[in-house]
Amino acid sequence: MKFGTVAIIGRSNVGKSTLLNRLLGEKVAIVSSKPQTTRTRILGVVHAPGAQVAFLDTPGLHKPDHLLNRRMVRTTVEALDDADLLYVLMECLHMPGPGDLAAITHVKTAIAKHPRPVILVVTKVDAINKIKMLPVLEAYGRLFPWTEVVPVSAETGDNIDRLLEVTVAHLPEGEGVYNEDMLTDQSMRTLAAELIREKILAATEQEVPYSVAVEIEEFVEESKITRIRATILVERETQKGIVIGKHGERLKQISTQARQDMERVFDMKVFLEVWVKVREDWREDERTLVELGY
Repeated sequence: MKFGTVAIIGRSNVGKSTLLNRLLGEKVAIVSSKPQTTRTRILGVVHAPGAQVAFLDTPGLHKPDHLLNRRMVRTTVEALDDADLLYVLMECLHMPGPGDLAAITHVKTAIAKHPRPVILVVTKVDAINKIKMLPVLEAYGRLFPWTEVVPVSAETGDNIDRLLEVTVAHLPEGEGVYNEDMLTDQSMRTLAAELIREKILAATEQEVPYSVAVEIEEFVEESKITRIRATILVERETQKGIVIGKHGERLKQISTQARQDMERVFDMKVFLEVWVKVREDWREDERTLVELGY
C-alpha cells in the first residue's frame, strides 16, 4: 500500500482547481477564468488500487498586495513544505513567464530543505497543436531537473490516468489515513459559500471579484430541503451596486445559478437567500479574515 500528499502549485489561473476536480471526478473546488480564485488549501483524496493520494489544491503564487493575499501565498508555501510530492503546473500555450519562474524559485527553496519528487504537469494540451508544444516543453525542461514531465488536459481528461500512475509510483509506502468514503475536507457550508463566489466571479469584472467574500449565516438541513442564508461582503458601495445589478437582476442570476449548482453537488433541494453588505477594506482586517476561514 502507498500513501502520500501531493501539493498542486503554480502561478494564478494555471488550472490547479480544474485538475483537482478532474482527479477526483467530482467538483470540490470552484473554477474561474479570474486569477486568485482559490484562496485556501483544499484537500481532495483519491482512492486508487493499492494507494491513497491526498491532493492539496493551493492558491496561485502571486505578488501579494493585501493581507488576504499574503495569507494565500503563505498557505501555498506551507503546503510545499508539508507534501511528499509536488506538482508544478505550467501551461503549454506559451513560454515560461515571470509567474512560472517565481513558482520554480519557491520549489527550489522547498526542495533544498527537503528533497522530494517534483512532477511538471503541463496543462491545457487540448488547446494547442502538439508540434507547437514541443519548444515550450523544451524550455520548461531547461528550468529545473523534473522527476517526470506529464502533459495533460484537465478539461478533457487527456493523460490524467498516466499522471496518476506516475504519481503513485513515486509515493512512499504506507497505509492510507482517510476513510474510503472521504473525498474532501470541504464542508457543505464552505462549498456553498464558494459556489456563490464562483457565480460572482463569472458575473462581474474589474476589481469586484477580488473584493468579494461570502459568509454563510445559516445552514439548516431539513428532511426535504436545505435552507441557506448567505451574505456577500464587498468593500465599497459602488461594488454593492454592481453585484446587485439593475433592479436586482444580477444578484438574482447569481443566486439562481449558485442554488442550481448546490442542488447538483449536494443532491438535495436548496432554498437560498442572499444579501449584500459593505464591509470596508475587509481584505486587510485580521478579524474578518479569521471569521471567513482565511
